[in-house]
Amino acid sequence: MKKVVGFIFFSYSLISFTTCIAQVYPDAGSWNTFNLEVKINKRLSAQFTEELRFKENFSRLNLLYTNAGLEYRVLKNLKAAFVYRFINKYQDENYFSLRHRLMLDVSAKKKYKKVDFAYRFRLQAEEQDMYSSVNGRIPEWYWRNKLTAKYDLDKPYTPYASVEFRYQIRDVQNIESDHTWHRTRWVAGVDYKKNDYSTFGIYYLIQHEYNVKSPQAQYIIGLEYSLTL
Repeated sequence: MKKVVGFIFFSYSLISFTTCIAQVYPDAGSWNTFNLEVKINKRLSAQFTEELRFKENFSRLNLLYTNAGLEYRVLKNLKAAFVYRFINKYQDENYFSLRHRLMLDVSAKKKYKKVDFAYRFRLQAEEQDMYSSVNGRIPEWYWRNKLTAKYDLDKPYTPYASVEFRYQIRDVQNIESDHTWHRTRWVAGVDYKKNDYSTFGIYYLIQHEYNVKSPQAQYIIGLEYSLTL
């Protein structure tokens, strides 16, 4: 039990530290996610996700997106996935900006005693309002690195913590941030596995931006439901 308390305390200490250094444009919101995994065979599965996000202290719709992709188990502890995301992002001018994103993920994991460690490499390209602006037809390119640690309690619930760093390769709308690290996400949460098919999750996420014109700090409460068929 002491190890569990220590693990959770360490996770939230990281989040508290990040909270202290946030100085500009703070905001609170919620992310609400439904995940569906359909196993095609032992190695291949189809992945679907719907997510709805709110911002400005939970009062305003930020965006909603749909993911569709395939994940392939290369080795026991190594997976690769290719995902398409369709995004509707609500703008201040009272319209939705339509965006298309492609993501290539490579994930590896390793267990040490009671802790499962995972690393995810993601390369993503996104086009915004591709038929309404010149810049919209030039994709943004980002490289993202995520580290996750889960504590195995041999119980239905599993506490975890993660950190993600995003590197901007190319963005014609924010060229001042090209070739820089400019966003960090810290997360601590708990997953509850109801059965072999259903998992519920709740987490707290802090996102910081830097090396950008108007950096923001977001404080997010996330709810998830995952279904495996």
